[in-house]
Amino acid sequence: MSNNPTFALNNLFNVEGWTAVITGGGTGIGLMAAQALANNGARVYITSRRQDTLAQTVKVHGSSLVHPRGEIIALPLDVTSKQSIADLVQEISTREKHVDLLINSAGISKGSSEVEKGDESPQELSKELGSESVEDWEDVYRTNVIGAFFTTVAFIPLLSAATQSTHGHSGSVINIASISGITNTTQHHFKYNVSKAATIQLNSLLAQELRRKETKIRVNAISPGIFPSEMTTKESNDQNKSHIPAGEKYRDEKGIPAGRPGRDEDMAQAVLMLATNQYMSGQNVVVDGGYLLEHP
Repeated sequence: MSNNPTFALNNLFNVEGWTAVITGGGTGIGLMAAQALANNGARVYITSRRQDTLAQTVKVHGSSLVHPRGEIIALPLDVTSKQSIADLVQEISTREKHVDLLINSAGISKGSSEVEKGDESPQELSKELGSESVEDWEDVYRTNVIGAFFTTVAFIPLLSAATQSTHGHSGSVINIASISGITNTTQHHFKYNVSKAATIQLNSLLAQELRRKETKIRVNAISPGIFPSEMTTKESNDQNKSHIPAGEKYRDEKGIPAGRPGRDEDMAQAVLMLATNQYMSGQNVVVDGGYLLEHP
C-alpha cells in the first residue's frame, strides 16, 4: 500500500493536541511561535513578567484561533528567578502530564556602543566601550542565557515524559538565538551579541546532555535575522505586534538578499519544522533572508 498520506501537510507538521510552553510569548518572536502552534491545534502556555501584555495577547489572538483544539494560556514567569521557574513548572504539572515543546524566547537588549565608525582614537574607543554598565551586561546575560538554561533544566521531567508517551515524538526544546551571535560585527551592541553567541553554545551543550537514552529530548535553536519585535522597533501595537516597514534599504543598505525584514510566517514555518522533525537535533537554523552572506 502506498504511504502517500504520510506526505500530507497535516501529517508532516502535525502539532494537534501538543502542549507547548513559550517564555516571552506575549510579543515578538515568542508570539509568532505561539500563533504557529495554537492555530494548528496545540495548547500553548505563554509566559512573561508583564501580565497585562499576556492578557492582551490571549484576548486578541487566543480568541480567534483557526483550529478548534488550539489554546493560548497565560502564566507568569520571571526567567531570572529560579523560584519563579519552579512555580511555573509546578503549575503546569498540575495541568499537564507532559510538555511536548519548550521554546526559550524571553530576551532583552540594553544600550548600544557606537564603535564601528573606524576613526576613533584609542582614548575615545576606550572611553566609549568602558562606559558600558556592568549591571546591564549581567542583566542581559542573566535573561538571555542563564534564564534559558534553568528553564530548560526545570522542564526536563515534563519534556522527557512526552518522549515516553504514546504520541510517537520526543519532547523538544527550541532556543531563540540570533544572527547577532554569529556575525563578526558588533552591530553596536556587544553584550547582546555575546549573550546570543553563548545561547548558541548553550544550545549545543544542552543537545549533547539531553540526548541520553534516559531523557531523549531534542534541542535545537533558531537564529533570526531582522524580525519585527519590541527589541527591534522599541514598541508594539494594541495587538502586541511590532511593524518594520519594508523598502529597498534592506537590500541596498542592509545587504539582505531577500530585500525585506522577516515576516511572522517565516518564523512560524521554522518553528513548526523544528518542532515536528524528529531527525533534527543539536542544530542552529538561521532564518535571516541572507543577512549573514553580507555580514559573515
